[in-house]
Amino acid sequence: MARAEPRRERWRGRGRGGALAALLLLVLLLLAASPLRAEDGLRLGVSDPWIAPAIGEAYLAPFLGNAAGSASVGTWDGSFAALELFAGRHTPYDVLLGPPHVFAAACGAGLLVKLDPKALKGAETFPPEAGRSECSLPAYGMSLVLGWDREKLHGTPNWADFWDVAKYPGRRGLARSPRGTLEIALLADGVAPADVYATLKTEDGLKRAFRKLDQLRPYVVWWGAGEEAIALLREDKVLMTSAPSPALAAAILRDHAPFAVQWSGSLLELRHFAIPTGVADPARAMAFLASTLAPETEAALMGKIFVGTFLPAAFDHLPPETRALLPTFPPNMKEALAIDENFWEHYGAELAARFRAWLDQPH
Repeated sequence: MARAEPRRERWRGRGRGGALAALLLLVLLLLAASPLRAEDGLRLGVSDPWIAPAIGEAYLAPFLGNAAGSASVGTWDGSFAALELFAGRHTPYDVLLGPPHVFAAACGAGLLVKLDPKALKGAETFPPEAGRSECSLPAYGMSLVLGWDREKLHGTPNWADFWDVAKYPGRRGLARSPRGTLEIALLADGVAPADVYATLKTEDGLKRAFRKLDQLRPYVVWWGAGEEAIALLREDKVLMTSAPSPALAAAILRDHAPFAVQWSGSLLELRHFAIPTGVADPARAMAFLASTLAPETEAALMGKIFVGTFLPAAFDHLPPETRALLPTFPPNMKEALAIDENFWEHYGAELAARFRAWLDQPH
């Protein structure tokens, strides 16, 4: 039986002088996609589905330009197992966008193409925090931050203030997830950013984090998606909340919401590009990666969804009010804690179960 072709967001060039057409389609993860052929056009797989439309408009459309051909965006789950499946059966994407720790493991296993640094002009200017490796190219960063309404709370609170309900009366918003929430609890309890994960790896450190959460629990409103965190602020249901930086920046810059961001103690998460082995046209995939390093192209994506670029020259193409709200803007990254993906890969399931059990306890 023939495999069904996954529905993707697709861009097509019309030839010299032609217009680009973009058709927005629902993108679903289907690992059983058809094998790649050069004539199928460039296929990009992203592990964050919400970014697909902006990636297409900012990166794929300029890459195609007026040339004939097409490109599409689909989704994958960002796992090492998926990369093994791609290599073992077929490769459904020319380029992947996903977690760098997965790409690091896949590189060692021979599942990714080693990139040619000479072909990636501009990547040499990336800061060390971007985490570039021989098989992956940093794409963007996003952070979990502390946000509040400036009209209701004056000053610049930090995570310790977040816990101080005597000084700042009101409810607090936190993600209904151990990831990020446990780190925040330890930061609020005075643990230095550099020591957070070493502390969380111990039973005493975990107990310390949950004790800190016990203190705040009566005042917490839990949120799931980032939009919910922003809604809590809009509807005056919380005084302060943790929130994804892109959602908070969008509310400030597009909706002119009177919100503010605390970058000290923010939790930075990275995404990289990589090329899986077995692609139909490796040279085209490398050319696409090189095209993303144009400062104007990087700035176009950042200005659409407010994730952070690692290309210093891209900041010059953004207005000051936008770059000030990007997680990778150097002043904002100074006091950020990079999320330890290997920690969550190893302990995530165990801590998710423990967190659920804690939430179920009466209080």
